[in-house]
Amino acid sequence: MRGEIYTIYHLTIDPAQFETFKELAAKIVDSSREEPDTLTYEWLVSADRTKVHILEHYRIPGLLPHVEQTFSPHAEKFLSLANIDKLFVYGDPTPDIREKLDSFGATYLAPFVGFTR
Repeated sequence: MRGEIYTIYHLTIDPAQFETFKELAAKIVDSSREEPDTLTYEWLVSADRTKVHILEHYRIPGLLPHVEQTFSPHAEKFLSLANIDKLFVYGDPTPDIREKLDSFGATYLAPFVGFTR
């Protein structure tokens, strides 16, 4: 996990708004494809379309540009369609990253044992 950070957003959405939310998600994902330090960016939905998880994996220098440049133009619409119930952050975020993610109610978890191949 050295030099990298993972986030998992837990969202609640109104299933009647899912198609609108899906269109917005596609725009954000398409823009995120161009970010060189975004390694994983997956949106998943429950069968009843009320819960969405967003799985993100970045090299640490990529997270702030994603939030500030790619996501920011869509933030108001996103937050009108989704409620961020929980945000888990895995890794060792910089103070700037913590400051930005604190506004989303982040819970930080640091590695203490394990490995990645």
